[in-house]
Amino acid sequence: MATTRTDTARNEVPDAPKNPKKIARQRRKDSLKRIWKQYRQSWMGMAGLGILMFFVVIAFFAPVLANKCDLSPICHADNPSLSPPSGRFWFGTDVQGRSVLSLTIWGSRVSLIVGLAATLITVVIGASIGLVAGYYGGWRETGLMRLTDWFLVIPFLPLAIVLSVILTPSLYTVIFVIGITSWPSTARVIRAQVLTLKTRGYVERSRALGSGDYHLVTRHILPNVGPLIFANTVLIVAIAILTETTLSFLGLGPDPTVNISWGTILEQAFGQGAAFSGYWWWIIPPGVAIVLLVLSFTMIGYALDDILNPKLRGR
Repeated sequence: MATTRTDTARNEVPDAPKNPKKIARQRRKDSLKRIWKQYRQSWMGMAGLGILMFFVVIAFFAPVLANKCDLSPICHADNPSLSPPSGRFWFGTDVQGRSVLSLTIWGSRVSLIVGLAATLITVVIGASIGLVAGYYGGWRETGLMRLTDWFLVIPFLPLAIVLSVILTPSLYTVIFVIGITSWPSTARVIRAQVLTLKTRGYVERSRALGSGDYHLVTRHILPNVGPLIFANTVLIVAIAILTETTLSFLGLGPDPTVNISWGTILEQAFGQGAAFSGYWWWIIPPGVAIVLLVLSFTMIGYALDDILNPKLRGR
């Protein structure tokens, strides 16, 4: 009888606790699955994702879809100048006889690279300032927020134009200029969220148990503010692409002989009077591409914002 009770007690011993890292990893997987399930229910988000994937495929397979030699007027000196769309040139040609289709395909690469790289700089600066200002407060918050207000007060586009004129025009200059002038809104959004998170009960309990600032920020604050950073990042890409287009249209973008972008195509077209001479095929393809790509990021950003933003989650 005693032996039976001992065996029963042994069988009722609970299993050893699972590895905390495995538990955290499983929770992240479940969270990603839940977000993806909610995202698929948004027609706007899925439409934006489809458009974005279309341009990503075009940019990735640009060497296959269009010969890079088509970007040089020397390679095809016999091409007709300002030829309208035809069976040979689907999107027509520009004043130098280059295929507008090839220009548009290769321009997608530069526009995406500038948008993503500039957004990375913006998010790193904005998120860092927002985290430090929101978590530490005091003189750090005062100084960083005054710096943020200074960037917000100065008109964004004129500041970008001035920096582009001072620095040497190149692809890296455009990325740098857009990155260091677009972060203030991100910093304010992240700071506001951190201010609410640092007073939560689980953060206070962890601090009472002796957790340091690094542990609190990396384990409790940053994981909870991460989804908001991601949603904000997608929206910033659209702004970065529009800014690059504007700078290139004003002649302050990357060197068109080295890196062709949709903005430089429009700048060259308007410089040759295409808008007033009826050469619509030189303007419409890059213009429509800009609108669709910016629209795709905006649609994805708003869809993610509805899912990840705590203020909109219950709407």
